[in-house]
Amino acid sequence: MALAAIILLASLLATGSWRVYSNTWDEPEHLAAGVELLDRGKYEYDTEHPPLARVLLALGPYLAGARSFGTPPPEGTLEGVGILYSGGHAGNYWRYLTLARLGTLPFLPLLLFATWLWARRLFDSPGAALLAVLLLVSVPPVLGHAALASLDVAAAATTLLALYALQRWLVSARLSDAVFFGLASGVAVVTKFSSVPFIGVSLIALSLAHWATLRGTRLTHAATVAAPARADPTIWRRRVGGLALAALLGLAPVWLVYGPRVADPAGVAFRFNWAVSYLLQQHGLAHAFGVLLSHLWLPRELKDLVNGVVAVKAHNDSGHLSYLLGETRLTGWWYFYLVALVVKTPIPLLIAGPVGLVALALDGWRRRDSWALAPLAALVAILVFASAVSRINIGIRHILIVYPFFALGAAHLTVRLWRALRAPGAAAGAGVGAGAGAGAGATDVSPTVRQMPNHLPNRLKNLRVLGMAAVLAALVWQLSTLWRAWPDYLPYFNELVAHPERVLFDSDLDWGQDLHRLEARASQLCIGHLNLAYRGTADLRREPLPPVHILAPHERAAGWVAVSQLARTRNHSDYDWLDAYDPIERVGKTIDLYYLP
Repeated sequence: MALAAIILLASLLATGSWRVYSNTWDEPEHLAAGVELLDRGKYEYDTEHPPLARVLLALGPYLAGARSFGTPPPEGTLEGVGILYSGGHAGNYWRYLTLARLGTLPFLPLLLFATWLWARRLFDSPGAALLAVLLLVSVPPVLGHAALASLDVAAAATTLLALYALQRWLVSARLSDAVFFGLASGVAVVTKFSSVPFIGVSLIALSLAHWATLRGTRLTHAATVAAPARADPTIWRRRVGGLALAALLGLAPVWLVYGPRVADPAGVAFRFNWAVSYLLQQHGLAHAFGVLLSHLWLPRELKDLVNGVVAVKAHNDSGHLSYLLGETRLTGWWYFYLVALVVKTPIPLLIAGPVGLVALALDGWRRRDSWALAPLAALVAILVFASAVSRINIGIRHILIVYPFFALGAAHLTVRLWRALRAPGAAAGAGVGAGAGAGAGATDVSPTVRQMPNHLPNRLKNLRVLGMAAVLAALVWQLSTLWRAWPDYLPYFNELVAHPERVLFDSDLDWGQDLHRLEARASQLCIGHLNLAYRGTADLRREPLPPVHILAPHERAAGWVAVSQLARTRNHSDYDWLDAYDPIERVGKTIDLYYLP
């Protein structure tokens, strides 16, 4: 019941921005791709994203009457905008947008449930597991993106579940767990292709962590229940067979999602041939894979899958214009996600998450428990990969998967500190134990601790009280983001950042979401004419704005002027003439409104 209550609370908080935010940048294209598949049986818009989450977000609008207009692919934004505004702005726009956002909301409960599964394996009490879930709910970027008709929370949820299944299979080597891992991984792949490298690098990291714990157990001659299984000469054959079974079953979601399609042999061949041709122009493994594909027969479903994965690679190879710390760059920065984590994560979680993960891993290493090592191993593998390889630096949304691991680490540290302060000597193995198969040693107390007197000096007791108060204060600080940031979870920045626009833009601050607020404010101020510099995918011609003049770069204007933060990112000099004036207010979190006589 407590888990259900937390999930319900998170869902209600996320929906708070549904009628506050206009459509964000990517929502129309996701809607267009899903509606096209449901209506025409085709999937041709922006194929570097798979169909599963897009179909779910398009299902509500489709049942409400949304239909595809057949705008020529591959760009689907115009199609999506046309669908949203069909019937007039006040007619279908908010209905379709709300239904699309409702279609992606179930992935938030899935993310929280997957976090709870991890926590129950790691912690010895249900309370500690619920604390981990609650800490994840208090991360504004998670709630902010869960409220949108986009793919990022869906990707985090399905990938986290796949990593849980992976770790479970690594520990047990059972075929049933291999089946779970394969199906969960397949679902993650057809949700978003970033799951492919994330699961791949995590497979390596978690396997190494598990192997290290087994080897350490042998070296220390520790007797555990799993010892006979490690001595079994067939264990490696079972693991190879389990991995092959997982890979085979992972194709089932691919077939189910990519299968229902009208016949289009020419289109499939064109996209697949482009993908093979692109790979053949590369070097190393990519070229070798292209050679293999050019001589290999594949069913249509796998050809579509290959096209999508190669489209992502091509996008990453060419880069994406990004902004960080006042600089724009096409190829990104290796430290982009590290900076994003520092400024977008609530400070208590930012500190307690990594510290707790290290403490959890050290405890796990002492107990030779690979479950306790797994969160840190997966987190490091994903962050290293994203920092080293990704050239598409357009938001922390691409690594939301790290936040459940932060929450697990913070919950471990909080419970451990609380137990140590409340009852000295009870901290050994605090929060970690039975759920992970830790054994009786998880609650052993050292002789030094056992010899401590029952009645501590008043000074030490006072320190304990202060320590408990500090833990509670940090917890309240973390949870306070739920009401301090509401409903603007999307553009949240922590207290380290006084001017977010000098650090990050795009989906971290301004994704075009505050246009509806500008319309309401313009109506309140009775603005008769507005000069507007706005970057987003909304159709300004069909928005209830006063007569609008689109302000070109370097063009000066008088009267009412509104400039969105995202409009300044490409080149600050475009609108730097406004630096000489103070805006009369900021509309929402992203649009500066001026009146220049």
